[in-house]
Amino acid sequence: MNRIVVVGASAGGLATAEALRRARYEGAITLVGDEPYAPYDRPPLSKHLLKGDWRPERLALRPAADLDALGLDLRLGTAAIGLDRGSREVYLADGGRVPYDALVVATGVRPRRLLPGADVSGVHVLRTVEDALMLKDRLRPDRRLVIVGGGFIGAEVAATARALGAVVTLVEAGPVPMGQAVGDDAGRFLTRIHLAHGVDVRTNTSVHEIRSTAGQVTGVLLSDGGVLPADDVLVAIGSLPNTEWLDGNGLDLRDGLLCDAYCAAAPDVHGVGDVARWHNPLFGTSMRVEHRTNAAEQAMAVARNLLGAQRPFAPVPYFWSDQYDVKIHAYGHLRGHDEALVLTSEDTGRLLVAYRRGERLTGVLGAGLPPKAVRAWRSLVANGTAWSEAVVGTPVA
Repeated sequence: MNRIVVVGASAGGLATAEALRRARYEGAITLVGDEPYAPYDRPPLSKHLLKGDWRPERLALRPAADLDALGLDLRLGTAAIGLDRGSREVYLADGGRVPYDALVVATGVRPRRLLPGADVSGVHVLRTVEDALMLKDRLRPDRRLVIVGGGFIGAEVAATARALGAVVTLVEAGPVPMGQAVGDDAGRFLTRIHLAHGVDVRTNTSVHEIRSTAGQVTGVLLSDGGVLPADDVLVAIGSLPNTEWLDGNGLDLRDGLLCDAYCAAAPDVHGVGDVARWHNPLFGTSMRVEHRTNAAEQAMAVARNLLGAQRPFAPVPYFWSDQYDVKIHAYGHLRGHDEALVLTSEDTGRLLVAYRRGERLTGVLGAGLPPKAVRAWRSLVANGTAWSEAVVGTPVA
């Protein structure tokens, strides 16, 4: 295997290349990215960069000298637009073709934009450094920001915008923000924090259309008939995996690139990061995890398997979020749980939730707690601890 092509100059893509070099792979590595920038960190976009605490240069995942030392063929600023698995070539938007012996797909996701009227000035999404800088320039005291979608991106931007003095309304189609990801109990706890910081939270309603005058957004029309005036609108209604360029190659592209427990979609194609939906044997189900830590861990697993290790990737997924002065940490598989048990008293200002699926502990989330207090549960999840053993007798914090 002399040529490995990694499509996606993302955290996962870079981590794959680094892991290959650490394992003493001496063949050619091509790293393709649709943005003109070297790989950068995305989690700070909704926090440090948007708030103005960081300059864009600080997002770089590695100094230029470290990238040079990897000996990569960097193809930045040109997207992969097609694949021919027969000839083992990736087609690029600039007309180039890149041959490979092994292909790593790390193309990530893009924001959903399916809202009528969204193609006017003042309507934003948040995925790239340009997205963040454009929104940052608009967030000033007393400007009205409507955030459509109460997931983690929407919630983090709400916290940052309030810190900058903006008037924020958060619109969530479900009963509570973040409920789909962490359950209603955790969602209610986090909603109370946003309410305490002055966010107007609207639930059980969606945006019917975005209204504008002379090409500039003026507000949103809700499904319940209400109208929210706005100077800016952030659309944060989820994401779509970037897999279109893989069409017609016999790969399963339903909700990402379907991979097996070894992160292989085919013998010569592997997936890494947000775009990859793989079978996690620890939980006995396929999952697609849109979090930075998973991308880095999956990249190392794929690099090992490309070089012959053939070990299944069975992690305990981890994610974190910063909202105001509250740190949120979670381990495990929280979605699709059968029960979420709150292990803290409501008046403590802290939250610890354990998640059950079947008869085993599958996840834990903590907010306002020391990281080690949440991390202590990780081994219980990793060991497939029985629910009764994990939570019975657990003291309420």
